[in-house]
Amino acid sequence: MTSPSPRLGSPAPARFPVVVVGAGPAGLTVGNILRAAGVDCLVLETESRAFIEQRPRAGVIEEWAVRALERRGLAGNLLERAERHSACEFRFDGHGYRFEYTELAGRHHWIYPQPLLVTDLVREYADVRGGAIRFGVRDVRLHDLDSDRPAVSYTDPDSGERLVVHCDFVAGCDGARGASRAALPPRARISRHDYGIGWLALLAEAPPSSDRVLFGMHADGFAGHMPRSAEMTRYYLQCPPGDDPDAWTHERVWDQLQRRLAAADQPPLTEGRLLEKRVLDMHTYVVEPMVFGRLFLAGDAAHLVAPIAAKGMNLALNDAFLLGDALAAYLTKDDPAGLDGYSDACLRRVWDYQEFSEWLSEIYHGASHGDPYRAGTTLARLRRLFTSPAAAAAFAEQYLGAAEAF
Repeated sequence: MTSPSPRLGSPAPARFPVVVVGAGPAGLTVGNILRAAGVDCLVLETESRAFIEQRPRAGVIEEWAVRALERRGLAGNLLERAERHSACEFRFDGHGYRFEYTELAGRHHWIYPQPLLVTDLVREYADVRGGAIRFGVRDVRLHDLDSDRPAVSYTDPDSGERLVVHCDFVAGCDGARGASRAALPPRARISRHDYGIGWLALLAEAPPSSDRVLFGMHADGFAGHMPRSAEMTRYYLQCPPGDDPDAWTHERVWDQLQRRLAAADQPPLTEGRLLEKRVLDMHTYVVEPMVFGRLFLAGDAAHLVAPIAAKGMNLALNDAFLLGDALAAYLTKDDPAGLDGYSDACLRRVWDYQEFSEWLSEIYHGASHGDPYRAGTTLARLRRLFTSPAAAAAFAEQYLGAAEAF
């Protein structure tokens, strides 16, 4: 819960028009938009710069998001280094079925790991645009959010002093366990959904076995293959929620990947050393509304979409574009329209992506429930993608994300 602003001694409280809590893709994008508009802001991050630039996260960026970054001068390295994907492949019944989504929708997926994007964004914000940022802060708290004089306090990691920053607005971009979520009032409505499955997330020191993303639907469970670089591949294996990653030995992992992604017309996967193993429990939540007084939520602080459809970073960027533009318009032109409509505008895309992820989950996992009825309907849906042009076009549009804001 929010609390009154503390009255501290020296040093004197600082003031910024906007305090951004959290230096992930959402927070750094908001910060960059504000700096480009000539608005001062302070970004507070509990981790170190080295940590956020190396933290493993998603790597799929939809084309509308890439173009929005490009318009804001934030996509230079991405456009030079990212891979563009135009097709994916579904593997089921022992065969591979290539799905050419760019032919259907005229757009691409871009593969650019989140740590690289964060590195670009923090460099642009702090080193190029001169934005204020504090790393390694502790015990961040939000105050007086329902007033016109909100504040954020934190403990300085070097001096140990408790510092207060007054502001006009707080952008809460610090995830599900950060200070922004802790400050939510009782009127906040949080919708949750648990898929009841886990994914073993793997990073393999092995060249991709295909030039595209592979989705394997198998009675043993889902498997995914996502190229990351010429030498690295991200894999996923469906497993029980809360499973022990250490129970998945090198031999067991590759045996299951080879089985679940097998296709009669394709060679076996290229195996390699496993650099990372962690279990992700598939669950989701949405906070409504995304605005509480002077606190505006963005990214995982406002919603989590399971990685089933690779939508999470894209939703965070959509929030950041809307919020950064709205704050800049209000603070430089006294135009409140963007802030007034922020929550509704974000939530339209959030719920659309949540619905698609739930639908796609049934495609991925329907064959492994041990229920012949669910397995049969899953197979029917898969076949429809390759026999019905209308079904294929609808899937491509949702898979690639809406081209424009809702």
